[in-house]
Amino acid sequence: MSYETGSAQGHAEHQASPGDIAIGVIIGRSSEFFDFFVYAIASVLVFPRVMFPFAAPVEAVLWSFAIFALAFLARPVGTLVFMAVDRRWGRGVKLTLALFLLGCATAGIAFMPDYSVAGFYAVVILAVMRTAQGVALGGTWDGLSSLLAMNAPENHRGWYAMIPQLGAPVGLFVASALFVYLVTTLSEADFLEWGWRYPFFVAFAINVVALFARLRIVVTPEYRAQFESLELQPTRVRETVAAEGWGILIGAFIPLATFALFHMVTVFPLSWVYLSSGQEVPAFLGIEMGTAAIGLAAIVASGALADRIGRRRLLIACAVAIAVFALFAPVLLDGGQIGEFVYMVVGSALLGLSFGQSSGALASRFSRRYRYTSSALTSDLAWMFGAGFAPFVALFLAARFGLFSSGFYLLSGAVCTIIALLLSRQLDSGAD
Repeated sequence: MSYETGSAQGHAEHQASPGDIAIGVIIGRSSEFFDFFVYAIASVLVFPRVMFPFAAPVEAVLWSFAIFALAFLARPVGTLVFMAVDRRWGRGVKLTLALFLLGCATAGIAFMPDYSVAGFYAVVILAVMRTAQGVALGGTWDGLSSLLAMNAPENHRGWYAMIPQLGAPVGLFVASALFVYLVTTLSEADFLEWGWRYPFFVAFAINVVALFARLRIVVTPEYRAQFESLELQPTRVRETVAAEGWGILIGAFIPLATFALFHMVTVFPLSWVYLSSGQEVPAFLGIEMGTAAIGLAAIVASGALADRIGRRRLLIACAVAIAVFALFAPVLLDGGQIGEFVYMVVGSALLGLSFGQSSGALASRFSRRYRYTSSALTSDLAWMFGAGFAPFVALFLAARFGLFSSGFYLLSGAVCTIIALLLSRQLDSGAD
């Protein structure tokens, strides 16, 4: 029996269950986003005070956001390193090493000393741990999102594309709820001394659970056969860039507005309220929990809309809506509790509709041979360009020129997305 015949028979006998893939994808993405939001919230509530007590409040948060961005800069490096591990030792080894590194870096933050104990060395340790998180996140790409998209029925691609994105609102809700509990039950002194460390321990535990849940899928013979038969195999980064460089570049800018908005309705408003408003932080985190549910509903709705009108049309419409939102968002955010609530509701709804299709927009551009590595690289670059520096830039502009300037920053991201979408012609049909 030839290899091709055996592979074809294995593909026929062991069809990958979309339900099983979806569960693995949601668990993996939820754990990653929980890690993300735990660190993001700590970047506003904790690190400015325990790592940068020598700086003024705004400057301390800016320093914290600068270190926050290191993970996004390190992700492409992680992809480069762990793709080599994948080619040599397989996807299971790659995921194990990547999630082990992520867990160690996350737990390392929980155990690290603060500035009062170690001085500037504490800042260096935090930067190293954050960079290690980024390298690890570059290695957590497991290909399940692409496998899910390629098993989707022709007329339900939008629905299947939104499934991986459900992890974001789940992670935001759980992380926000955990910090609300700690902030409201502990004294300020206890929270800043030891209470803030517990979410990082929880993140480590969730990573262990996610590791076993994902390994249960990716290392089984039937799924390995699916990855092989659909050519979802790692390719050399240099070869991939040579073959798909233009698609990777365009793909990195397609979700720019979405990823900029991602931080403009999660991390940035928390920092602005924390620094400039008299509103209690737990109250605003409660708003974020409620709007996370709105975002989740909008992500689900994006799947139905994309299948009805086409993914590309939906993303263009969302980019235009984000551009309009950018013009009046600063007024809302500066409009007291009612304005903040409206800002979060509208922003979360727009984010869900656009974010729900961003992963499908990345994966559908590439040929099967290069889809696995191209999707990972495109995701890394999109997060780096669109999200990595968004909290820092938005807060810097708002503090220096006024809150309205943060709206222009979001507007620039929407313009870049619209241009990238106009240059793209493959989003609805995908690539074979």
